[in-house]
Amino acid sequence: MDKTNTFLYRLIDQNEIKELEVDQIIEGKVISIQGTQVFVELKPYGTGIIYGREYLTARDLIRDINAGDSIKAKVVELENEDGYIELSLREAKKALAWEEAEEALKAGDTLEIVVKEANKGGLMLNWQGVQGFLPASQLNAEHYPKVEQGDKDSIVNQLNKLIGQKLSVNILSVNPKEGKLIFSEKGKKTSSKPKSVPSKYSVGDVFDCTVTGIVDFGVFLKLEEGIEGLVHISELAWSLVDNPRTLYKKGDKVKAKIIEIKDGKISFSIKALTKNPWETVIGKYTVGNTISGVVIKHNKHGALVSIEQGIAGLVHISEFESEKDLKSKLRLGQSYDFEITTFEPKDEKLTLTFKKEE
Repeated sequence: MDKTNTFLYRLIDQNEIKELEVDQIIEGKVISIQGTQVFVELKPYGTGIIYGREYLTARDLIRDINAGDSIKAKVVELENEDGYIELSLREAKKALAWEEAEEALKAGDTLEIVVKEANKGGLMLNWQGVQGFLPASQLNAEHYPKVEQGDKDSIVNQLNKLIGQKLSVNILSVNPKEGKLIFSEKGKKTSSKPKSVPSKYSVGDVFDCTVTGIVDFGVFLKLEEGIEGLVHISELAWSLVDNPRTLYKKGDKVKAKIIEIKDGKISFSIKALTKNPWETVIGKYTVGNTISGVVIKHNKHGALVSIEQGIAGLVHISEFESEKDLKSKLRLGQSYDFEITTFEPKDEKLTLTFKKEE
């Protein structure tokens, strides 16, 4: 939208209303539905429109909408060539679902969800249009696959029997950025986590703990009988950790620092007890330097490259023709030369560009 001297922008300048932003969830009233276009009144910003691909992906939702209804939608574009604010219903529903998931996590709500799929690690559940995962380790005793010697095929066969069943679950972890929603069937009744943490435990305290469980998203530690906490995978080490099982096993003794006590749950950090490697490289590298690094991970954004222990940077996928091209030129575990394009150690930010062989 052009920022002309309109009444709307005078209100924005006076901080009487907030400026509209892309990805913002906004509520408005449906003016009309004309063919494959839905027009929405968005006071005081103007008129919104749901059309094209956004209309097609939300047809099942639009069927239940009538003129005069209030709806929530996500802003896709502030002003298209026809002057409308482009909206997405599907994206709004997904964003709101993540918000509800976080609220359900905080409240400890019990949800009734039907099992959609099974794999060797656990069960796939669909909640509010968001796909979540229920690890086998978080199943109740009656549903846990009791298989001798942990045969993977037998485990899957046992878990497949749960497909179509409705389970009572709680949300264990929510991470919208990574699209991860983790459930637990154990619930509060069988959980070893206390409703309240004894006052002798405080944030900042360091304790010798015992590893009691390892899951994809972290490690559970025991302080004393009935008192446990979680080290999230991001708090295990300064370097990238893909699988916590490569670092620890059940029964290991470790030192950990309490970083949060909230809603009767303790969060630990192991990496907080070691020096942040980013503090050791201040002034060591500058933009334009050519360095050697090892490719340690591929993701949708590009390739993650380690230049030394705990220090990694991103080579953006836009440098390559496709994801396949990136993976063929930057192979996992291989060392290549890169040029530093951004280096901000205080913000733990490093970006690189691939120096192709001449």
